[in-house]
Amino acid sequence: MSETPLPQLRADCTRCFALCCVAPAFAASADFAITKSAGQPCPNLRPDFGCGIHTQLRDRGFAGCAVYDCFGAGQQVSQVTFGGRDWRQAPDTAQQMFDVFPIVRQLHQLLWYLTEARARQETTGIHADLDTARTETERLTSLAPGDLEKLDIAGHRSAVNTLLLRTSDLVRGHGTKDRRGADLIGATLAGADLRRANLRGAYLIGANLTGADLRTADVIGADFRDADLRGANLTDALFLTQSQLDSATGDARTVLPPMLTRPAHWEPCSGV
Repeated sequence: MSETPLPQLRADCTRCFALCCVAPAFAASADFAITKSAGQPCPNLRPDFGCGIHTQLRDRGFAGCAVYDCFGAGQQVSQVTFGGRDWRQAPDTAQQMFDVFPIVRQLHQLLWYLTEARARQETTGIHADLDTARTETERLTSLAPGDLEKLDIAGHRSAVNTLLLRTSDLVRGHGTKDRRGADLIGATLAGADLRRANLRGAYLIGANLTGADLRTADVIGADFRDADLRGANLTDALFLTQSQLDSATGDARTVLPPMLTRPAHWEPCSGV
């Protein structure tokens, strides 16, 4: 791929008002140590909008926070949509800011996928359509708060998804392994040939994917929580995100696309 997602699609917590620590609701689970209502600040949130346990999130039971990715929506909403006015100093804007944040996050996620789709050599024939969709999605991210609240985000996602499905067909070619939405929780797939597989929305929680070949597999929305990716080949895996990798386990032998980074908690190397 010759094009990588734009810098503004990567989270910059230093320019955000900790929206992910306040806006969403948390339910006590394996991912979150506490239950928190939407719009309620996490008790670990510091006055400077930093996290008081950032380096200990996994050990303290906040794995969900450790893998969360806003795709840059946090700084967009904080610095652009609301012009740098934070919800503590301007409490009258707080609820609207929290309502707008998940909408902009969805738009930024779509921009990430569209940018990747546009970078694929196989999508040359639909580059014009991808460019149009990306331009329109970028325009929507710049809407005023009130207009963002009224946006038909589901309708826009549906329109973009049509292009992402076309991208998947073009990249995967005659891939016949259709496991869309499949329940593969805890499945033993060590060494499996999953090249060109359609794994959109598949549940791969705790799956053994050691040494599996996932080249050009479509993994958009696939749940990789606690999946074992040691030694797996994810070169050119389609629509793979950093959050998916962060939720899994792997090692130095796991082959990743160049635009993604090896999670710090992965093993440096191990046997299978």
